[in-house]
Amino acid sequence: MTGSGDGAADLALLGLRLTLAAVFVMHAWNHVFGGGRIAGTARWFESLGMRPGVLHAWTASIAEFGAGLLIGLGLLTPLGAAAAVGVMGVALIANHLKNGFFIFRPGEGYEYVLVLAVAAAALAGTGPGRWSLDELFGLTVGGWQRLALAAGLGVLGAAAQLVVFWRPGTRPTGPAD
Repeated sequence: MTGSGDGAADLALLGLRLTLAAVFVMHAWNHVFGGGRIAGTARWFESLGMRPGVLHAWTASIAEFGAGLLIGLGLLTPLGAAAAVGVMGVALIANHLKNGFFIFRPGEGYEYVLVLAVAAAALAGTGPGRWSLDELFGLTVGGWQRLALAAGLGVLGAAAQLVVFWRPGTRPTGPAD
């Protein structure tokens, strides 16, 4: 990473990393332990057309927790960012895009998930800064490569998940009531 050497960029990157980490870890925590717990999260995924819902509830929760942990530590930052981009990409397409841009619209628009995905990809491109495990272990090489890895893996992962599992407008199959 380049900079003036006064630590301001490193402090800013640390603040960004910790903020993204908190958002992703707490979101995962809420999926598993909040409200309806994982069963409620699974029902919600089913209602979006992501089937089977329990698989996607756990996949999203684990991806969000892992992304938050890796980004917060600044460890394997492009992979953490890819997980963030992927899970936000699925959220954008499966739930938020149809509601327009603004989050305050009914059903919540996509501005929030878009900002999280772009911030994660940007962090991969800049690198996590000197105050990171990537820096400690010498894993911060090549800005364009990190950006392409995070954005590419995230978008491809989201696309694959949507193609294979997303069936909007269909009702879940199961035993008759």
